[in-house]
Amino acid sequence: MTAIAVTIAGSDSGGGAGIQADLKTFSALGVYGASVIAALTAQNTLGVQGIFDVPPAFVTAQIDSVFADLRVGAVKIGMLSRPETIAAVAAGLDRWQAQNVVLDPVMVATSGDRLITPDAIAALTRLLMPRALVATPNLHEAAALLDAAVARDEAEMRAQGEAILKLGPRAVLIKGGHFAGPEAVDLLIQPGRVDRLASPRLDTPNTHGTGCTLSSALAAGLAKGLALEPATAAAKDYVAKAIAASVRLKVGEGRGPTHHFHAWW
Repeated sequence: MTAIAVTIAGSDSGGGAGIQADLKTFSALGVYGASVIAALTAQNTLGVQGIFDVPPAFVTAQIDSVFADLRVGAVKIGMLSRPETIAAVAAGLDRWQAQNVVLDPVMVATSGDRLITPDAIAALTRLLMPRALVATPNLHEAAALLDAAVARDEAEMRAQGEAILKLGPRAVLIKGGHFAGPEAVDLLIQPGRVDRLASPRLDTPNTHGTGCTLSSALAAGLAKGLALEPATAAAKDYVAKAIAASVRLKVGEGRGPTHHFHAWW
């Protein structure tokens, strides 16, 4: 049986994040990728120049088309910028009894450009968090979800991850890549269990789309039948190698992308 994952997210015209990064990641990890495009962005390595939201009814049509025909093993959810779109996605997940939902609460691009309306954060928390197997916020996204200050150390990071767990997902992978220090530390938090995942911090500006890539790599592992813990560890390893290999790419004038196909070229 072919492993299949679907990404429900925004398109990145520059190719480094969003739908494009997700499909590259699925392919690199041996998973067939399908997509539901929730928004179009005019975007490059320098920033986001514009956002065009796909009408919710057409988001629904895409979800129904994919799930009616494909045996979807995992769902990655990324940029959803409006409450109406979030409601359409939540209804679609229920209608098709979607499994292995990885929720990446994308709010701000690597460039600093905001990608979601403030009222959409409340809708995301209420409608999608309880439907997720795992949520994957970074430090800034975790703070926004909780209306709190950004965590300053691992203890605060863990506390915020545990608070997000109470919003309904079965697990939270809170990403500490914005901390300083020799390691990039993520915490996988489940009821009664915390796994610390660390990798050497890499000094590179090529970090565009790392969050999208990590969440889609995690979804790929789940689609292939891995349990959550090994799927998370494999995703962390893949992203670290993709960032390390990004120096081989010369793409754009700003924050470049990771090298999704580092194992091949």
